[in-house]
Formats: sequence, structure tokens, C-alpha cells
Amino acid sequence: MKSLLLALSLGLCCAHVLAADASERKFIREGMSEAEVLQHIGKPDSESVDSGGGAKLVEKRWIYLPAPRDSQTLTTVTLRAGKVVAVSRQIAR
Repeated sequence: MKSLLLALSLGLCCAHVLAADASERKFIREGMSEAEVLQHIGKPDSESVDSGGGAKLVEKRWIYLPAPRDSQTLTTVTLRAGKVVAVSRQIAR
């Protein structure tokens, strides 16, 4: 039983590492869901929210800093209503 739990734990851990592969950042496209982005490249390094001055959420901006397997690129993903509306990739020097 312990072996099965350990194997499941390792499988989940490894699945998360694969899902958050920084080299996948270049494949993020407009129209993807927030969940798809999180699945492919993981949680952002920084997040800002612009509610446009109202109580309703208008826009999220997720920033991914350079990382191994995407070491020279700053990636910014803009989301509205849970969907990607813009992706910016800039060379960070």
C-alpha cells in the first residue's frame, strides 16, 4: 500500500513538473483558457489585476520571468473572462 501511495505521489509530482515546462511558453496562444495556460506553463511569477475601477474583474496580467528552458525571454499573458487575449514575449537582457 505504501509503495502505491509513493508511486502515485511521484507521478503527480512529475506530472506537475512536466506541465510547468518553461519551454512550452512559446506555444501559449490567444483563445486558450486560464486552466490550459496553468496546465502548460504553471503559475506565473507575478500577477496584476485591473478591475477598471469597478468591482468586476476586467483583466489579469501574468508575468513569467526568464527560467531554464526559456532563459532569455520574459513572457506576459493577458487574460479577460478566463481566456488569453494577448501574449507578449520579449528578450530580457
